[in-house]
Amino acid sequence: MDSDSLNSSRAASSDSLPLSTSPSTSPIQPDLSGYSYFHHPADSSFRLRIPSSPRRRASPSRRRGGCRARGELRGFLVKRSRVRWPTRICGMRRGDLVEVGGVIGRGFEMERVRGLETVLIFATGSAISPIRSLIESGFNASKRSDVRLYYGARNLQRMAYQDRFKAWEATGVKVVPVLSRPDALWRGERGYVQAAFSKAKHIIDPLSTGAVLCGHRQMTEDVTSWLVADGVPVDKILKNY
Repeated sequence: MDSDSLNSSRAASSDSLPLSTSPSTSPIQPDLSGYSYFHHPADSSFRLRIPSSPRRRASPSRRRGGCRARGELRGFLVKRSRVRWPTRICGMRRGDLVEVGGVIGRGFEMERVRGLETVLIFATGSAISPIRSLIESGFNASKRSDVRLYYGARNLQRMAYQDRFKAWEATGVKVVPVLSRPDALWRGERGYVQAAFSKAKHIIDPLSTGAVLCGHRQMTEDVTSWLVADGVPVDKILKNY
């Protein structure tokens, strides 16, 4: 989500929620326990706004009951920069309040790829955030013969969730990191995700193949055209917009 769209929009159904951050302050997780109307598919999006004046919850104690077992922590990424909005949110502490509006977007319609043997996932930059939610919420990756994630970033310093890659692979998702501007020590894929995919498509059965795309528009257009040319049905290529 970009700061302009967040700062310029105040959702009518906004609510103030406590914020919890990881030690790196890069992934942010608003605690949605007790707010049942925010429980939507894991890859859904919502608008977030920092209140004009700092506010803190009186006590950061955990609510009893609620929906914690269902995973009410929703995550997103904030890029560090000198711009005022990211600087403010990266400096927030556990218990600080943010305003969260209603869910936007339709998410990924995963029922359209139900039963397919191959699912190819593509993400660039901060678009890995909804993909992370999708993977960790589960979509039977281990029961499919081929599930790959092509994840592109400028360099390792900008590649989020590296500490989760092994866990993702344990669920059946093969992670293929792709760096467009790596250092000399990088031995993995270089360039853009669409180029990395074009070198090793390995689509055995196009009619049993689906794809999930999230990120740069040129990437989604290139990958979509290649998949369709190889016989993958258009309705099996999912985007969250």
